[in-house]
Amino acid sequence: MEHLFGKREGETMNKTDIGLIGLAVMGENLVMNMESKGFTVAVYNRTTEKVDAFVNSRAKGKHIVGCHSLAELANVLAKPRKVMLMVKAGQPVDDYIEQLLAVLEPGDVIIDGGNSHFPDTTRRTAYVESRGLLYIGTGVSGGEEGALKGPSMMPGGSPAAWPLVKPIFQAISAKVEDGTPCCDWVGENGAGHFVKMVHNGIEYGDMQLICEAYQLMRDVLGMSAGEMSEVFADWNRGELDSYLVEITRDILAYQDTDGSALLDHILDAAGQKGTGKWTVSAALDEGVPLTLIGEAVFARCLSSMKEERVVASALFPREETKFDGDKQALIEAIRQALYASKIVSYAQGYALMRAQAKTSGWNLNYGGVALMWRGGCIIRSVFLGKIKEAFDRDATLSNLLLDAYFADVIKRCVPAWRKVVSTAVQTGIPVPAMSAALSYFDGYTTANLPANLLQAQRDYFGAHTYERIDRPRGEFFHTNWTGEGGDTASSTYTV
Repeated sequence: MEHLFGKREGETMNKTDIGLIGLAVMGENLVMNMESKGFTVAVYNRTTEKVDAFVNSRAKGKHIVGCHSLAELANVLAKPRKVMLMVKAGQPVDDYIEQLLAVLEPGDVIIDGGNSHFPDTTRRTAYVESRGLLYIGTGVSGGEEGALKGPSMMPGGSPAAWPLVKPIFQAISAKVEDGTPCCDWVGENGAGHFVKMVHNGIEYGDMQLICEAYQLMRDVLGMSAGEMSEVFADWNRGELDSYLVEITRDILAYQDTDGSALLDHILDAAGQKGTGKWTVSAALDEGVPLTLIGEAVFARCLSSMKEERVVASALFPREETKFDGDKQALIEAIRQALYASKIVSYAQGYALMRAQAKTSGWNLNYGGVALMWRGGCIIRSVFLGKIKEAFDRDATLSNLLLDAYFADVIKRCVPAWRKVVSTAVQTGIPVPAMSAALSYFDGYTTANLPANLLQAQRDYFGAHTYERIDRPRGEFFHTNWTGEGGDTASSTYTV
């Protein structure tokens, strides 16, 4: 095999298979993962002391070579060289690209494994290719554990680069039950980072939905952390079997030093790194109703206003509403509402991918994307196998809600879904993601929305025109509503 240690044919010295820059948590663990799969890895970090510390501790005795300069890194790499950046997104990536262009040669590959914004990756691919080199922007999901044991990887960029990195990427990635790697080529320029961005947006949605289920059980049913842990354990054995449900089970069971639930001591102010916001911005650009993920992002923003919320809670005290219904029935209803909302989240995410692919000219394999997310990543779940099957049935499926399997699930869950959202409203529990999902479902399945009135309003004050139900689509009309306006109409455009 090409990556076996020792001399390659025609070489007089050992060369490393891949270089990695950036020895933070993700970088270190990816290096260890690569080495464990039989690859020799050269490493560099801006702070060279970190290189020495890593090589002399965790990497000691491994086929890992520490480098103190980019020139040294380039010198120890087998050609065509492959260098992976695991550095902070933004300017640092551009800075390293410039430095690497000075020491690499045409045909070499630069890989960005951080959470870069996909338009940046599109720009960088064109720039690096103009210099004769190849570029890959790959999403890497799975956190610290995934990086070490097998992440989900979503590469895009220069198509010619894929065969060069494919053996390494697919060796280190997570595998589904039949051994299929959770890594495959996504598409040109920014496609890989775009799909990773949507993954992170869906991750925001999944987490918020789970948090809403948790708050309903905690505040409406008065359940303890231990009781809720048992519920999530039960849910993880069925349709909701997933990494996030699994870790929620474990988090709820984790005890502080005094034996109380650690979760009860954690401040309710959430952080974020921007990928959720990017997903929503892309949806706005494409005119795709990504309502659930949007609410998940805004829920984090609202949570950060802790001091204001404390003041407001005293000004608007909540009336205690004691739940006197069937506890187990409501728990089951919450499970169904969580599952139905989750389906909507993915339906919206996939609709965004389809829209962006059309805009960018990408030929995305939607079933393949589900397979890449099936293992290794944060949103990995049994549920994703059902999405793969849906696209196997119909590769042109416009919305997951139109697939027979998901349509049946939604129909089964709708009564419970409505019960949960109405219970939340009546008891003053915020469920922005669940209610947004339900509103989207109701809107998507309504043949006649009130947008006819909206169009009339727009035409009334701005002469924006409207279409008629008794005329072909694409034919626009304007009415002189007041008798004082003219016949001139505004131009039309779509978002």
